[in-house]
Amino acid sequence: MSRSKREEAIVHLRHLRLELREMATMLNEENLLPEAGEIKALYSQLEALLDVVKGVKKKKPPVFEDDNKAA
Repeated sequence: MSRSKREEAIVHLRHLRLELREMATMLNEENLLPEAGEIKALYSQLEALLDVVKGVKKKKPPVFEDDNKAA
């Protein structure tokens, strides 16, 4: 893995670890379940990390000629 990908993966992992630690505290100490949005956000962060590790680049959205013509 290249250095920039490794550094990007490290940033993702640090953020995920912090978020999961906060969720664990909520579950264990406060007996609160995380909200669905929080879980979805963590899942998307895990997917982003997987993309970094696999080297998947996000595709740019297609641009059509009609998009440039404002009505």
